[in-house]
Amino acid sequence: MMPRTVNERLSASDTDDITDGPVRQCAVTRDRLEKADMIRFVRSPDGLAVPDVAEKLPGRGAWIRADKDTLAKAVKAGTFSRAFKAQTPLPDDIAAMVEGQLVRQCVGLLGMARKSGKVVVGFDQVRAYLKSRSPGWLIEASDGSEDGRNKVHFLAKAMYDDPRTAGALSSAELGVAFGRERVIHALLQNGALARSFGTAYTRLTGFRPAPEKDWFSGRDR
Repeated sequence: MMPRTVNERLSASDTDDITDGPVRQCAVTRDRLEKADMIRFVRSPDGLAVPDVAEKLPGRGAWIRADKDTLAKAVKAGTFSRAFKAQTPLPDDIAAMVEGQLVRQCVGLLGMARKSGKVVVGFDQVRAYLKSRSPGWLIEASDGSEDGRNKVHFLAKAMYDDPRTAGALSSAELGVAFGRERVIHALLQNGALARSFGTAYTRLTGFRPAPEKDWFSGRDR
C-alpha cells in the first residue's frame, strides 16, 4: 500500500484509532494529527519559540500542522505564548528556520541512504535501475532540465503504478547529500530510509513548493 498523503491523513485525523503513528493536537487548529504531519516547537532558554524538527530538544513541546499558513496563523494569534503559558515571541525568520531544518533532515536521510548503498545517482543509472526494479522515490533537482526529468518520469510511469517524485531540493542541495557538487537525477530504493524520507519530504512541502505537482500534471495519461 502506498503511504497516505498529508491530505489523506488529515481526512482521518478526527478518528483516533485510524492512524499510522503517534497523534498530537495542533495548537492552532486543535485537530488531532499524526506527528508525521506536524512540527514540534519548544521554548528556548531565552524565551523564544524555536522549531524542533528532529524532536530532540528538552522541555514541553507545542505542535502545529506542518505548513507555512498554519505557522503564520500561530504567529498572528499568539499561539505559542498560550501554549507555553508565558510570553513567547518568535524569531522574524521562523518559517525559514523550519524550512532549513526540514531541508537538512531530507539531505541527511539521503546521505544516510548513500552510505548504505540505497541510492542510485545519474540519469543513465536511474533509468537502468527502473528497467529492473521499482523505485522508492525518484529524486529530481528543482533546477534540472524538463527533458531529462520527463524521460525518467515517463519510463517509471510506463512500468510502475504512481511512481513518487521529490522535486523540491536543488541540484546543490542534492550534491551535498550525495557528496558531489551538483546532482540532477537520483533514485532512493524502497525500504525504511525511503519511508523516513517520504515523511520528511512531505513536511518540507508544507514550507517549500513541490514543483513535481506541476511538472507532470495532465501529461502522463
